[in-house]
Amino acid sequence: MKSFGTLGIVVAILAVLLIAGCSNYNGFVDAEENMEQSWSNVETQYQRRSDLIPNLVNTVKGAAEFERGTLEAVTNARSRASSITIEANDLTPEKLAEYQAAQGQLSQGLGRLLATAENYPNLKSNAQFQELQAQLEGTENRIAVARDRFNESATSFNKKVRRFPGTVFASVFGFEEKPQFKAEAGSAQAPTVEF
Repeated sequence: MKSFGTLGIVVAILAVLLIAGCSNYNGFVDAEENMEQSWSNVETQYQRRSDLIPNLVNTVKGAAEFERGTLEAVTNARSRASSITIEANDLTPEKLAEYQAAQGQLSQGLGRLLATAENYPNLKSNAQFQELQAQLEGTENRIAVARDRFNESATSFNKKVRRFPGTVFASVFGFEEKPQFKAEAGSAQAPTVEF
């Protein structure tokens, strides 16, 4: 009869561990799915920006004497940024940094393009150019929001992975922390504006 009592305790402990394991596993799956959805939203916004760029470049090409090097730089940066794809389940800090760097180069190229466009009054007054510029500005805002939401989802997921007892179950089930977007190098310094 003693062995039956000991067996009952062992079975009860195993049942508690099984329930806790299932609960933790499902929590990890939910958090990972939320993070993957957030990553998809980031990619969607970057794709939206990438799709707008050819229209912007073609509109700008119509402006006489527009600097060809600026247009080529934007086109090349778009090509590089579009060639880097990362699956949400394969996010690593290195891959995210590479992705972010390529997107940053594209952002810089667009910034130069829009700044250079200021020197062309007929281009600035072009309704199509103004509309594309407004869409790009809106897209940049959407990208920022999508990146923030991704970081929130990744933070939530990472908390589940790192907190006890979740950390034990995370290592058993193979869940690992996910990287997040970080500020770009030099972004803490305000740009110098000269008149």
